[in-house]
Amino acid sequence: MLADSHCHLNYKGLVEDQQAVLERARARGVTAMLNIATRESEWDDVLATAEREADVWATVGIHPHEADQHPHVDAAKLVARVAHPRVVGVGETGLDYYYDHSDRDRQQSSFRAHIAAAREAGVPIVVHTRDAEEDTAAILRDEMAKGAFTGVIHCFTGTGAFADIALDLGFYISISGIVTFKSARDLQETAARLPIERLLIETDAPFLAPVPHRGKAGEPAFVADTAAFLAQLRGDNITFLQNVTAKNFHSLFNKTCQ
Repeated sequence: MLADSHCHLNYKGLVEDQQAVLERARARGVTAMLNIATRESEWDDVLATAEREADVWATVGIHPHEADQHPHVDAAKLVARVAHPRVVGVGETGLDYYYDHSDRDRQQSSFRAHIAAAREAGVPIVVHTRDAEEDTAAILRDEMAKGAFTGVIHCFTGTGAFADIALDLGFYISISGIVTFKSARDLQETAARLPIERLLIETDAPFLAPVPHRGKAGEPAFVADTAAFLAQLRGDNITFLQNVTAKNFHSLFNKTCQ
């Protein structure tokens, strides 16, 4: 068992040869893939792939880069789409102050709307955060006080302190191929100590191809390489780590078990 907890199968670089991409992933032991939406115009295509492929599921959401362009996407619209059995989460959403492609206040209000939808629908939220740890943590804490919800910090590259905050709030942490980069020493230190019962693995394909595939378009098959690196880094048996992280994926995104 091996789960890619975050990929973009309908993005350029994968969609042109999507069936072959899926077959290569399955050949490397990938048994579950979560196809992530980042703008409303993607929702139908992302869902269509999940409807067609038994080992692929979907999310609906608005990336923080796109928040300015989607003021009309509120909690009610998200909840309505989550009613579909193949939609298992809300996102990706969150805050990105590195690029600031959308107004920060608009990013924050969109993030809160996604949280409200996840809470109401009873599904996890997929959180993107970059150069915004303080505000991300503050919003998560504030919203958690309004009512429990769960989720994952995707493509984690943050500080160890932020990892601890996320874990204290009950979140899972997903590690991407960035952990295999030589420059990722701080991330490697954090990944080595994360509790395995809260650990997920992802590719963020077609981005962030891990070693030894740097320079190529990422694809879900490469989650096996990140898993192998993580197992060595942590001193875990590779089969054990693959199985536990896949089990974690299905525990968090529990609609995948229905």
